[in-house]
Amino acid sequence: MVFLEYMIAGFLLCLTIIGIPFGIQAFKLAALALWPFGKIIIMKPSAPGCLSTIMNLIWLLIGGIWIALTHLIFGVLLAITIVGIPWAQQHFKLVSLALTPFGRDIVDK
Repeated sequence: MVFLEYMIAGFLLCLTIIGIPFGIQAFKLAALALWPFGKIIIMKPSAPGCLSTIMNLIWLLIGGIWIALTHLIFGVLLAITIVGIPWAQQHFKLVSLALTPFGRDIVDK
């Protein structure tokens, strides 16, 4: 479900030139939301610079807080059951990426 929300948001954001960088980040989140196991989030090795900080600030103010809260709520709900604990851990991992996706990479373990 979260995957589809990210994909729809990514397509809608890519309709405008200004929204393309944000759409790309939504696609990055969608790929990780589809199958988050075996992946880790790292900071990019090169310095992201001022533009990355500005983009993260815009992302955070526009929708990043709500996305992170959604992942946090799903994580807490899934952690209630033993079967849901691995999925809860992945949602908690997605919280940090949902807050500041610019300047981060998703790599295999």
